[in-house]
Amino acid sequence: MYSENQKSKTKTFHKWFTRKNKREKAHDQLNEISDDSEDEVDILDDVYVHSLETDPCISTNELRIFVGTWNVAGRSPVGSLAVDLDEWLNLKDAADMYVLGFQEIVPLKTRNVIGAEDPTEATNWNLLIGKTLNDKYGCPWLTPMTDPISSYHYHYDKISDSERRTSVSGHSGIQQLRTEDENLYGGSKYKLMASKKMVGVFISVWMKKELLSKYYVSNVKVSSVACGIMGYLGNKGSVSVSMSIEGTSFCFIAAHLASGEKKGDECRRNHQVTEIFRRTSFPRSSEDDCNPQPLTILGHDRIFWFGDLNYRLYLEDNLARYLIKKQDWKALQEFDQLRRELENGGVFQGWREGNIEFAPTYKYSTSNCNRYSGGLPSRSGEKQRTPAWCDRILWYGKGIEQLSYFRSESKFSDHRPVSALFSIPVEVKKPTNPRIFPLQTILPTIKPPRKREPGNNNEETKSTLSSLMAKDLIEASPTNML
Repeated sequence: MYSENQKSKTKTFHKWFTRKNKREKAHDQLNEISDDSEDEVDILDDVYVHSLETDPCISTNELRIFVGTWNVAGRSPVGSLAVDLDEWLNLKDAADMYVLGFQEIVPLKTRNVIGAEDPTEATNWNLLIGKTLNDKYGCPWLTPMTDPISSYHYHYDKISDSERRTSVSGHSGIQQLRTEDENLYGGSKYKLMASKKMVGVFISVWMKKELLSKYYVSNVKVSSVACGIMGYLGNKGSVSVSMSIEGTSFCFIAAHLASGEKKGDECRRNHQVTEIFRRTSFPRSSEDDCNPQPLTILGHDRIFWFGDLNYRLYLEDNLARYLIKKQDWKALQEFDQLRRELENGGVFQGWREGNIEFAPTYKYSTSNCNRYSGGLPSRSGEKQRTPAWCDRILWYGKGIEQLSYFRSESKFSDHRPVSALFSIPVEVKKPTNPRIFPLQTILPTIKPPRKREPGNNNEETKSTLSSLMAKDLIEASPTNML
């Protein structure tokens, strides 16, 4: 009895398999085979092969980052400045992140350079930036409360694990910037991620709060390098922020380099750039996550260097003003010190800067004035300065696309603020393979093996085989062949 049933089953299966091969040959001749027409047995093999894949899936998202720099000439932020800040930040086209670098947020007097750091001006600027970013969207900006310690580092508070896992590296004496209760009124749209002040150089990094739930942001660190008077005072130098967003590491460097337009002053600036590269470090700590993090500037994937870099023009003052009057920016750039250094490899080898299509940003006569300092005839007591593009934004790394590069027209100081908008790819890792599913999900007609009565073995085998054959007959029908 068993032998006859086995022969019958084998014969039936042989006929079905022969017809299946003929139909596949016909499909090959008609070039109508597609992945979606595979039968369940083929899908089973596909699942088995892909279940062996263990590498994480990586997708790429685009992040829009606004980078800005502004030398504010030692002036404190005031209420009327909010209008200028709004225009500079270009909030009509809001970015995902705002990275802002300032120079001379305090006057560069001896007591400020060699005295103890005072966080007052940094807090005032952060208050104004936060209010400008968040009030624009009708979100309440609650007054930050600072710890009563004399620190000048700022980092954002970790959000809870229920919102998103976040690892933040800390430093001793960190001052946290907090709101009274962000959930009380729905919270702010942008959150302060990191901030650092060194004398007059200041950096402030903000991120859309919704992205903290979307991305894994980790290892936020700050560093400062003083390379001013005697090579070690903070009237000149840099403050930097290092952070990782998912699988991509970022470094932002806000700098203020040596001034002067005499021959050889550009060499002093080049030396300070070298010192900042050499001395900027982001040591690992016990609070870091398990992923290795960059220790130096050039160890990061995407790097932005911006600030009052103070590079001038190799050009006589009257010729420079003549080209400015003609708005011949291309001709003027031929004499730009920084552009020449980039081309000759003297500094920033392999770095990029967008095309400059705006007037030089320094030096204007006074605040609330739209006239360059000096010139003929010069006014009494006014410094003679050849206009130059002192305020610049450079970048380094693959996949960075600059969307805009422009200056704003605030008359708050003798510099005009400069900004750039970037589109940057961010690698997002997915730890699981979405193609691996339980077999019963893909093949609902095939049940897991279980103990069966001897008499039911043939019936259940025939039932499973019949379901495959019935499905195959439907697919092989003339209507499905057309």
